[in-house]
Amino acid sequence: MPGTSGSAVTRSTLRQQLADALRDEVLAGRLQPGQAFTVREIADQYGVSATPVREALVDLSAQGLLNADHHRGFRVHEYSVEDFRGMVRARGLVTDGMFLALERRPSRPGADEQRPVAALAAVRRRGEEAQRAAAAGDLTVLIGYDLRYWRELGALFGNPYLSDFLHRLRVQSWVCTVQHLRRLADLRGTLWSGHTELVDTLTRRDHTAARALVDAYNAHSIALIERLTGQ
Repeated sequence: MPGTSGSAVTRSTLRQQLADALRDEVLAGRLQPGQAFTVREIADQYGVSATPVREALVDLSAQGLLNADHHRGFRVHEYSVEDFRGMVRARGLVTDGMFLALERRPSRPGADEQRPVAALAAVRRRGEEAQRAAAAGDLTVLIGYDLRYWRELGALFGNPYLSDFLHRLRVQSWVCTVQHLRRLADLRGTLWSGHTELVDTLTRRDHTAARALVDAYNAHSIALIERLTGQ
């Protein structure tokens, strides 16, 4: 059937674009935890049909960002501080597994060794942008670069399931914290900015130092949210 494949690709692409746009709305704080909306409202907002909107919202529900209200629409998921602690612990388990895999990977001189080093250099450049945003207190820019940094770093470990799981955890943890962080007038000096240091330890194959950095980062994240929420 001529045109069927192209139509399916177009709808799939629109579905992903809508899911990305709505996720960004949540991360920007424009869609607040507990806020409810219908498929029709989102379709009208973006000027598209209801079908790709519904599919995008179902995708975001599967990622834990939205709750489906039966026959009513959708609602932005409300995460608790205890949820956040669980996310951070899960993130730590995933990165520990990744570092263990790196430790067990034999070091091969030559081209095989240069490929991961070159890839880490590319991730480091992403980390530099994240650090600049953290130093400036620009939360929106930081979140974008931070998610890309960890996604690209996770991809280097060669297990797409772990990489996808880590990305989902990081999106959820940002969604959980952004509502609290955006209440602060000045975020300079508040946000973690050890991105390049972590890449440098991995480039040196110093996985003990890398673990220590991630542990310190996770402890910092939990302490910050507990301070902001009084919990």
